[in-house]
Amino acid sequence: MEISPEILGAGHSDTTAALRLTDFAHGGGCACKIPPGELEEAVRALAGQDERGVLVGLDDGDDAAAVLVAPDLAVLSTADFFTPVVDDARAWGMIAAANALSDIYAMGGRPVVAINLVGWPRERLPMELLSEVLAGGLEIARRAGCPLIGGHSIDDPEPKYGLAVTGTARPERLLRIDAATPGLPITLTKPIGVGILNNRHKATGESFPEAIASMTALNREASEAAIGAGVRAATDVTGFGLLGHLHKLCRASGVGAVIEAGAVPVLPDVRSSLAAGYVSGGTRRNLDWVRDHLRVGPRVGEDDLLLLADAQTSGGLLVVGELPGHPVIGHTVAGAGIEIR
Repeated sequence: MEISPEILGAGHSDTTAALRLTDFAHGGGCACKIPPGELEEAVRALAGQDERGVLVGLDDGDDAAAVLVAPDLAVLSTADFFTPVVDDARAWGMIAAANALSDIYAMGGRPVVAINLVGWPRERLPMELLSEVLAGGLEIARRAGCPLIGGHSIDDPEPKYGLAVTGTARPERLLRIDAATPGLPITLTKPIGVGILNNRHKATGESFPEAIASMTALNREASEAAIGAGVRAATDVTGFGLLGHLHKLCRASGVGAVIEAGAVPVLPDVRSSLAAGYVSGGTRRNLDWVRDHLRVGPRVGEDDLLLLADAQTSGGLLVVGELPGHPVIGHTVAGAGIEIR
């Protein structure tokens, strides 16, 4: 998908052009997530709930909750919001909405309704910019065929935006992170590196249209293709990076994985930005979290690992199975851990 110049400039009128939204955030996008190890420890007491009808709960950290409400119908529920990842207000709204909807697609579902989640420093940023953020979210929701109705807002020192989304799925067709089996290809449906480019954007103000196009692209078609191909296991690649989300999938399913680093698609300008040091703290924490579970080949360097751990915002689907038109980046194996070669 291409982002038109009109959209890229829509979030900045003459009165707001001098404002940089990323200056109002300590981090950007999914890179501002609580580190995975700390988060798992914090929610540990919530795991293990044996509630009637719960198909997918908190135990494995899947993309959305799934509850059986009829023999042939599961309701999916998720929420996702974050600080500005780009300076253009409408583009940020589009990215945040696409990112939240992705949790439903990653479970093989169809979003049916969403509500806005807003934190806004109303004495520091004009409401005109918030209107642009909301317009961006609405544009993506319409593209997804998902009504975006109401929501909740608070006066917040740091701007935040996202959606709570409800979806539906056929119970027998759910995509789950605990359903992978050995001997299957692993497919990635979007290139990685948006975290590095977003970090460079925050530091320098440079814009990367291909990164925005990737982040605003819906994962709907990839999800539908996975369901059609009989895939059972998938997740989306967001704040914990490719390695972090693959580790969670392998751990939940009791399998290992082999990744061919050279087969992983990467956005333009990413490798030069990585070499220049535009790496977020979230990416480094991701790598620290998974490092003990990696077996690294002799041709794989530290920069390669940082790229594979890059904290993505609205990334693609990581699918255990082959999807035509998307690159196979490795395969699952019996055992544990992730081999990178």
